[in-house]
Amino acid sequence: MPLKTEALEEPRIDLTSMLDVVMLLMIFFMIGTKFSENERGTDIHVPTVSDTAALTAQPDEIVVNIRRDGTIQVKREPQTPESLKVLLQSAQSGFPNQAVVIRGDGHCEYQQIMDVFSVCKDVGVRNISIAHLPKAGGRWCPNGWFTWRRKVGATGQRKMCCSGLR
Repeated sequence: MPLKTEALEEPRIDLTSMLDVVMLLMIFFMIGTKFSENERGTDIHVPTVSDTAALTAQPDEIVVNIRRDGTIQVKREPQTPESLKVLLQSAQSGFPNQAVVIRGDGHCEYQQIMDVFSVCKDVGVRNISIAHLPKAGGRWCPNGWFTWRRKVGATGQRKMCCSGLR
């Protein structure tokens, strides 16, 4: 029986592709540092600051409350449509993206809410939201938010009845 007398070839790792990647990375970083040296080579003395926070903070949204009787309030102060317009104009001039949240009572007239929308449109407010409460698994009832259940009346007819959550 013939025996193999040749030496087995040792496995080896081919480093050619890894060296190619390393060389490409070196070229990339050498060119990148050359560009940054050109930028820093200009004779400009940049000022230093102690804190890098924004100079002015983004303002909170303006919450416009419309009560059941139709009165308009901002920060618990009563407003007329004219004074609301002046307030929104001053806020809009300082911060063009000023947000406005309209909180209308569920029982106030729709026209009153639309009057506030009109004032916002006249001023140029683009970020307007309407505050609302999500339905808690039920339907809206004239007396407020309720969960609905089926109830059989005295005559055997099925009626929709609401049980209050207030």
